[in-house]
Amino acid sequence: MTAKKSRPKHRSGFVSILGRPNAGKSTLLNSLVGVKVAIVSDKPQTTRTSVQAVLTREGAQIVFLDTPGVHESKILLHKRMMDSVREALQERDLLIWMVDASAGLDEADIAAASIVRGNRAPLFIVLNKIDRVANKNLLLPMIERYRQEFSPKEVIPLSALDGDGIDDLVKLIVAGLPEGPKYFPDDHLTDQPERFLAGEIIREKVLELTRQEVPHAVAVVVEKWEESPRLVKIAAVVFVERDGQKRIVIGSGGQVLKKIGTMARQDIEDLLRKKVFLELFVKVRADWREQSGFLNEIDWRNMTGGEPE
Repeated sequence: MTAKKSRPKHRSGFVSILGRPNAGKSTLLNSLVGVKVAIVSDKPQTTRTSVQAVLTREGAQIVFLDTPGVHESKILLHKRMMDSVREALQERDLLIWMVDASAGLDEADIAAASIVRGNRAPLFIVLNKIDRVANKNLLLPMIERYRQEFSPKEVIPLSALDGDGIDDLVKLIVAGLPEGPKYFPDDHLTDQPERFLAGEIIREKVLELTRQEVPHAVAVVVEKWEESPRLVKIAAVVFVERDGQKRIVIGSGGQVLKKIGTMARQDIEDLLRKKVFLELFVKVRADWREQSGFLNEIDWRNMTGGEPE
């Protein structure tokens, strides 16, 4: 008799993606799951809260957690961001520390990465943006330094932007995860409510179209969400901290705000696969980044999702 072949065991687990601001964590998350679940900007500290995304493949399910960039926390918003980073270190099956390889061997990166020291979870060091490194030999001392400092299980050079090395990373992650069940249905992508994702898309466009003095002072609150089978009506407020920032966001004759709305509406329609009617308003709320109640209001965990109000 021919012995029956044993079926491969299913692997699953929780993987946190950490790193300094602008390392490319959100771009990596989007590349890994093949869908845009986290907004992307060249402005530091674009990601303000942990973003979960799920990759389901035959025989494996990976639950990723993108986190805010590791930075010094002085104001309340930044302190909360760092709290979410520390939470992401707890009870993980694997940790990814991302580095902007195009910046060279940065001692500030080495120092910031100390946050992962002593964690029991296996550590992968991902050297991102290798598409910007013309001489790949420059990566070798960087790889060696990280191996000496942190003894990671893997050091993987890749480009999250163009996808080079992504498949290899996924294979290594799956191999490093324990045997386990599926935690979510096959079609589950993220735990972020749709109205939060819509607000984040709006904020992304503000970051893209406004000058350097505005981004950190911008928050978006979706105040109205009415959904029918073919149309979603959304009203959102873009909050800034000063009158001058309000003028920048609105632009001459309202042109900047109009462009923000057009670009955001198109992306939200792609997300929801429905027509969207989007109204945007701009309001000044001084020092909102230090206001606990307002920070609770813009936290996605306090949102109800895309249900009509």
